[in-house]
Amino acid sequence: MIIVVANSKGGVGKSTLAVHLAAWLHKQGHRVTLADCDTQQSSSEWVREAVPEVRAVRLDSPDMILNDLPQLCQETDFVVADGPGSQTETSRALLLRADLAIVPCKASMLEVRALAKATDVLRQAQDIRAGKPEAVIVLSMIGKNYRLTKDMKDAAAALDLPLATRALVLRQVYADAPGQGSVVWNLGSRAQEAAGEVDLLFREILPGAVRNRGRKPSSIKSKKVAVA
Repeated sequence: MIIVVANSKGGVGKSTLAVHLAAWLHKQGHRVTLADCDTQQSSSEWVREAVPEVRAVRLDSPDMILNDLPQLCQETDFVVADGPGSQTETSRALLLRADLAIVPCKASMLEVRALAKATDVLRQAQDIRAGKPEAVIVLSMIGKNYRLTKDMKDAAAALDLPLATRALVLRQVYADAPGQGSVVWNLGSRAQEAAGEVDLLFREILPGAVRNRGRKPSSIKSKKVAVA
């Protein structure tokens, strides 16, 4: 399965989501490759330190993405691709190969409304591929006491994109993790809440990836998340 973390806006937590998703899938017992498709190439460096068992590759061009992602998918259970923070042909190529797109978004009306433009490339890919990839919006960097407003729900619904009920809170530990070459569940008691919310988010989005003790799942499917 190819999962792309995509948003044409920078600073919305794409690398945090991508690295933690790759690490979480590995923790569930799956073979995982992280494909770093961002020019900053920070997620591949981060995951090599945090979870060296996760294979990390850099795909520097749309042609490499279109040619190499299917092969990587044959060699592993999950490919998690960290997309660029811009509207580029790289984003288009990723979405033309993805099975699932996770779209992180900060929690404000301005950010959600901006998604209408940011998801243009996603819409094009879905038109070309008869509805694929599936996609879900994930709110990131929200305030601890944040409450989703009706306006926010309506804005997400207008995009015809599901909104995950779980979100990632703005926490210092997420900013600290890459500098320490780690993921939040390995940072001790101060990261306990972050570790819990990451686990619940990924269980919601990918229930079929949760490890079943005693047997290996015969198939893995993403869950269509209902709009909150």
